[in-house]
Amino acid sequence: MTPTCSIVLPVYNAAETLSECLESIRRQTLQDWELIIVDDGSDDGTSDLLSQFAASDQRVTILSPGRIGLVPAINLGYQNTQTYLIARMDADDIMSPTRLQKQVSFLNARPDVDVLATQVKLFPDEVLQEGYREYIRWQNECLSSTEIADNIYVESPLANPSVMYRRKIYEQHGPYRDGLFPEDYDFWLRLHAAGIKMAKVPEVLLDWRESPGRATRNDPRFSRDAFDQIRAEYLTRDPRLNLGRSIVVWGAGRKTRKRVRLIEALGVEISAYIDIDPNKIGGRIENAEVFGSEWLRQTPKPFVLNYVTNHGGREIISADLQEYGYQIGKDYLSVG
Repeated sequence: MTPTCSIVLPVYNAAETLSECLESIRRQTLQDWELIIVDDGSDDGTSDLLSQFAASDQRVTILSPGRIGLVPAINLGYQNTQTYLIARMDADDIMSPTRLQKQVSFLNARPDVDVLATQVKLFPDEVLQEGYREYIRWQNECLSSTEIADNIYVESPLANPSVMYRRKIYEQHGPYRDGLFPEDYDFWLRLHAAGIKMAKVPEVLLDWRESPGRATRNDPRFSRDAFDQIRAEYLTRDPRLNLGRSIVVWGAGRKTRKRVRLIEALGVEISAYIDIDPNKIGGRIENAEVFGSEWLRQTPKPFVLNYVTNHGGREIISADLQEYGYQIGKDYLSVG
């Protein structure tokens, strides 16, 4: 019989953490799974650990294509699954015992949702930096499909190794693209553009390991510039920016102007800027004047892009916009 779900696990030189990961999969309350492991040319003892694990469990399949890279390894894993639900996992993370069961139950009960992540917990605590803690706090608060869609241009709203989705999503909108950008964020943006609903189980079901060597810290695909570029490419195609409303940017600082230039280069015309700094109000950026926030009380409303990213600033601006009668997703979006 075909299992209920597949787990795709790309692995490269993960001997230090792999056993803990695999045991968390073995301990799942939902036991009707298949595990597709893609060994991406490991040379640190990982292959021996995988062979031992597979020998003890007939649900495990190991693919060994040699060193092909992360994105090709992920796609190879997906292409070798046989179930209608597919879960992702990383070799340094740990599943809660009920993760698969709760995601399968949620997706079976909610046919309108095609992609389902979970809340996550970062560990070990002693290596966590404040910026990453804040990111996880924000991500764990994006739960509903509406909240995810309204905040998708801030940062990646889903922890990739916590995600489960329907096979048809990969078949219709995959594969993951390989390039100078984060492949998971690119995929979520692509699904959002296609109108796919993504949601999150409101429970921590994955321990997400932080370490100095993780790809998000060292791979240029996860640099700030890479995130800014891929975000700009999808943002400029968002239908809400192409309804004939004037586009206004909240934030007139140097870093904001650098990011705004990316969407201007792709054809978005900025009609005005908003700032609270009296030294900036009344000035001009290119052909756009800088106004104080009260200027936004006008009608008809422009469409506002909130580019302020400092801690707490985004929330304060969102509250001001709502006071002025602006609705998130309809009249404004926040941009990371």
